[in-house]
Amino acid sequence: MRYQLRDEQGATHSVAYLMLAAVPVVFLTGIVLPEEHPVGWVVATLLTCLFMAVAGSAARWRPGWIPRVWWLIAPFAAIAIIAGMNFASHDASAGAQLFYLWPVLYAANFLSNRMAGLVLVLISAGHAAVAFSTLDFAKALSDWISVTVALSLTAFVVGSLRNRNDRLRQVLESQALADPLTGVANRRSFDVELVRAVTWARRSGESLALMTVDIDYFKKINDTYGHGVGDQALQVVANSLRVVARREDDLVARLGGDEFVVLLRTDRVSAGKAADEVRTVLAAVEGLPCGPPELSIGVAVLPDHAGTPSDLQAASDAALYEAKQGGRGRTAMARPPAPRQGMGRHNEISAAG
Repeated sequence: MRYQLRDEQGATHSVAYLMLAAVPVVFLTGIVLPEEHPVGWVVATLLTCLFMAVAGSAARWRPGWIPRVWWLIAPFAAIAIIAGMNFASHDASAGAQLFYLWPVLYAANFLSNRMAGLVLVLISAGHAAVAFSTLDFAKALSDWISVTVALSLTAFVVGSLRNRNDRLRQVLESQALADPLTGVANRRSFDVELVRAVTWARRSGESLALMTVDIDYFKKINDTYGHGVGDQALQVVANSLRVVARREDDLVARLGGDEFVVLLRTDRVSAGKAADEVRTVLAAVEGLPCGPPELSIGVAVLPDHAGTPSDLQAASDAALYEAKQGGRGRTAMARPPAPRQGMGRHNEISAAG
């Protein structure tokens, strides 16, 4: 749908509560308080109250029954009801125009800026039709301008606050899912993405590679050059890993300490080349007092070495362990276990660098 709702749950609750609250107000101002009760007006008011009661109740207790498009057209239906009742009752008073605040606030909170602008145009036109048919020209013009400007400013302020809140929420979400030192994803983000990526690989039949990376002798870097240099080394490694995460769905994450992972939508051959590329990029780094850090890398590929997120991570961890045991500064590729009944899964490891 072209104009997406910003918060469907919030829009649903707003429609429900505002329509249910409007029922007694419309009944009171439309039937109880007026001295004269034309039959047509009474019937129209009762039907309006019935419609709002049914729609509000459905939105509150049975929102699944209502087509999603309703949450987009709700403010326009409200404008039609308000303008129609004001025109039929020849009511151009300030109190009658305050009902327009509902569609203004709704559109400014939940719809796009373009839709909010359209709502303001229709409200302005609806009030103009009532004001110029009820009041003298000068009074109608003054009243129309005042209402239009007031509602436009209301929409602008609410829209500005909404946009500010959206930006703050994006920042908070980014901070919650990113490692503050390196800027790559954190463990929480990786855990979610790993499950999603494995699901994608199974459905598409494509390969998914997981590289687990440790900085060799990282404690020695910290002890010899200080934690500031250690932090720089972590940042340099993170930037080098980003180079091979070219696809939009690829992910680089820091799991903690000097351990990183790279999730790539690729096969084992390309994953091995990616590991070599990381080393090449890292070797060209200058300016670190400790020199370019060396890496131990373990690589596992789905479906070659695992079929589940936990098995893929375990296979990559096992390959990393073998790379370290083989002398560090190496890339180890997990191999599928031998198909022997009664034996647990194991990995054969071969050095790739």
